[in-house]
Amino acid sequence: MPSDRSHLEKFFSSKRDRELIGLLRSDDVPRHVAIIMDGNGRWAAKRGLPRVAGHRAGVKAVRETLAAAIELGIEYLTVYSFSSENWSRPADEVNTLMGLFVEVLERELESLQRLGIRVRVIGRDDAVPSETMNAFRRTEAKTAENTALTFVVALNYGGRAELADALREVVGDVVQGSLDPVTIDESVISEHLYTRGMPDPDLVIRTSGEMRISNFLLWQIAYSELWVTAVLWPDFSRHDLLRAVIDYQRRERRFGGAS
Repeated sequence: MPSDRSHLEKFFSSKRDRELIGLLRSDDVPRHVAIIMDGNGRWAAKRGLPRVAGHRAGVKAVRETLAAAIELGIEYLTVYSFSSENWSRPADEVNTLMGLFVEVLERELESLQRLGIRVRVIGRDDAVPSETMNAFRRTEAKTAENTALTFVVALNYGGRAELADALREVVGDVVQGSLDPVTIDESVISEHLYTRGMPDPDLVIRTSGEMRISNFLLWQIAYSELWVTAVLWPDFSRHDLLRAVIDYQRRERRFGGAS
């Protein structure tokens, strides 16, 4: 549930926030919001800075968005932090980013615990440096009992790879005799995805104005609402999340039904 109205008004306190907060309906907040965090490199380039400066600036936006999500009553927040295609970037950038994950997880653990945030990482872990993966696993274990928000980090993630991994598991269950192929339906597939046990995203946000899904949660977002903003990820704020949620509430979700 969202915070009470007075607390929301205190958190969303700017003039432009106050113009929106009165439109928020507490009974229709998306349970699960997924974000394609795009624009770090362009943010840095506009300022004549190396790309890694954009990644560092993006950490502040993550922190801001987590706090806002809790205030709004969002239960799950999934971010696309590193795709399986991102390995093609320059090695220096990739190595710095992998180190940044470790640095941020260690620095932010106390805050995650204080806010009651549970961390969960999804994706293939085989190519991720062991130091980075171990930092994520430690954070998962230490925050496992938190209940205010589940923060899902898609790391070395690709939607097609996830479906391939799910299919491999399903075939393995069939071969072992624990699954009758006649019973395979959408729910069986969902139970073999990285996101098993989680609701599908209600709302997908993409920053930087790009109009692509980029191989993100291909199965899960079949009926998600999409919201695209030109704001580059490091500049994404609590106001932008509030705008996205209110726009989501103005839509009529039909799930393929008649218009």
